[in-house]
Amino acid sequence: MEGHGAERTTAVLRISLAATFLYVLITFLAGIRAHSLALISEAGHNASDFLALLLSWGALWMQSRPPTSTKTFGYHRAGVLAAFINALTLVGVAFYIFYEALRRLAAPQAVQPRLMVYVAAAGVVMNGAIALLLFRNSHKSDVNIRSSFIHMLGDTVSTAAVIVGGWAIYLTGKNWIDPALSFGIAALILWSSWGIIRETLNILLEGTPRGMDVDRILAQVRAIEGVNQVHDLHVWSIGSDSHSLSCHIGIADIPPSASEGILRQVKAVLLKDFHIHHTTIQFEHEECEVAHGCVIPAGSIHHGHTH
Repeated sequence: MEGHGAERTTAVLRISLAATFLYVLITFLAGIRAHSLALISEAGHNASDFLALLLSWGALWMQSRPPTSTKTFGYHRAGVLAAFINALTLVGVAFYIFYEALRRLAAPQAVQPRLMVYVAAAGVVMNGAIALLLFRNSHKSDVNIRSSFIHMLGDTVSTAAVIVGGWAIYLTGKNWIDPALSFGIAALILWSSWGIIRETLNILLEGTPRGMDVDRILAQVRAIEGVNQVHDLHVWSIGSDSHSLSCHIGIADIPPSASEGILRQVKAVLLKDFHIHHTTIQFEHEECEVAHGCVIPAGSIHHGHTH
């Protein structure tokens, strides 16, 4: 995400931060007034959303900074770390809601369902608008912005559930519906956070990027004329949409001008088929013997350097 797109997403995050902060205050005060754990849960969930948006905004700024002598890859991991923290806060909020819901089930409290419905309806509009803006103004592979989008989408669904619960309490007078609804909200929070935690941990632990097939990479590189073997292959992500690869490739004992052609073909395959931009490839020269099937590829003598 660069240039105008990044600026547009930053503006969306600023607007979202202001709107979410205001809604957290309204929802929390309304929850206390209505004696509704569901509304207070929504305030807590939205408070975590505020933190998520704040972290995403800060991480987006960090990612835009250029590499330095001490941070040669730049700050792409800032967005991944922000997404990981966002997901962990969601887990904490979910378990707190479970705890409070259990207490309310043991001792139900009377709630004001009409106030629940009015505040929740405002929340559906706000959260839905923010989720739509984040979806339309971010790259789908950016796990940082995607974590904030999931926060807001989850809030939209759970706030809509509060409206249904408020009407159910109004029609039946059953106050246990409020904590039962909170259980559902907490379960939704846990479900939405798990995928982000798993993906960000994989990036932070230098795991193979999601959807990347190492065996397929090996097969396609080995299929390039002039490549005799591939080993010590590693693939990892610098950020959520920036992948790197390093490997050793065995080739014939040929001049550098000929090996350059093989290198260009390898890089082209990795870029086109796997979207890997950053590569570190070490050639290992082998003695060329016809019996071993070691041949200099036809048309491989090229000059110049590829980037």
